[in-house]
Amino acid sequence: MKALVFEQFGGPEVLLYQEIDNPSIGPNEVLVRTKAIGLNFADIYRRKGNYHLSGNPPYILGYEGAGIVEEVGSEVRDIQVGDRIAFADVPYANAELVAVPEEKAIPVPESVSLEIAASILLQGLTAHYLVHDSYKVKEGDTALVHAAAGGVGQLLTQMVTILGGKAIGLTSSPVKAETAKVAGAEEVFLYNGDWVDQVKDKTDGIGVDVVFESVGATLSNSFSATRTGGTVVFFGMAGGDPEPVDPRMLMDTSKTLTGGDLWNVLTSKEERIKRSCQLFDWIAEGKLKIAEPVQFALEDGKKAHELLESRKSTGKILLIP
Repeated sequence: MKALVFEQFGGPEVLLYQEIDNPSIGPNEVLVRTKAIGLNFADIYRRKGNYHLSGNPPYILGYEGAGIVEEVGSEVRDIQVGDRIAFADVPYANAELVAVPEEKAIPVPESVSLEIAASILLQGLTAHYLVHDSYKVKEGDTALVHAAAGGVGQLLTQMVTILGGKAIGLTSSPVKAETAKVAGAEEVFLYNGDWVDQVKDKTDGIGVDVVFESVGATLSNSFSATRTGGTVVFFGMAGGDPEPVDPRMLMDTSKTLTGGDLWNVLTSKEERIKRSCQLFDWIAEGKLKIAEPVQFALEDGKKAHELLESRKSTGKILLIP
């Protein structure tokens, strides 16, 4: 099979498109011929050597995709050859064939394309647990969403609205602000402005109920934009390390700082399927709209990495075998 691989850490130029051996499957796995593969920042971090990689070169990136089952392990009972499945948290996805554990295979309904399924899982499930588990958004809540034009940011904005809340977005440019507004943000402020004061003005001086903080370096400002008794959900640091938080501030303001990791939530096959089905239902009902993903051929993976790393993209990037 063909795969996108690399043998040394570095920039996009280290990626190679070449022939490698087909994966073999175990009794509890299925072999999937990928039709669409999701690209994520974790792939960039691993290519650079910032994240741990197991095994030996050539390394294969990718943890998310969707395709058609070609072979089924001897102990697999609920999946058949020809089934449409998606997967997340499955390594070596940047390839034409991927061995997927049965417990991580998610059935894709006919109402959802394989391209959309490959676009939604990691980012969609992340947004889903943020608004259900890290902070349960309820009717009338006002949420501040960092990086609101990004993949998770757009989904968060929509889910806040679906659950009866109002979303205020933060982003870096007027063009991205328009993207966030299309996703449903009632107001969008820019990072280069006085956004804490603007958020306070928008909320009659009170502050928002919850901030979904993914930048890191803005953590102290996020607390300033939060009402007394409000919550800051910390789930990323794309803009650098946060400053330490003084617990006395939390005590004095009755504010809450909480974190979250998707893999602490998706602990079973049943949980993965239940939450994925919620996403697929919202998509089929038109409640959750997924921007058309930017597609690159798998052999053009270098160009896809360059675009994602430039931070100029606003939607999902897919690799197509």
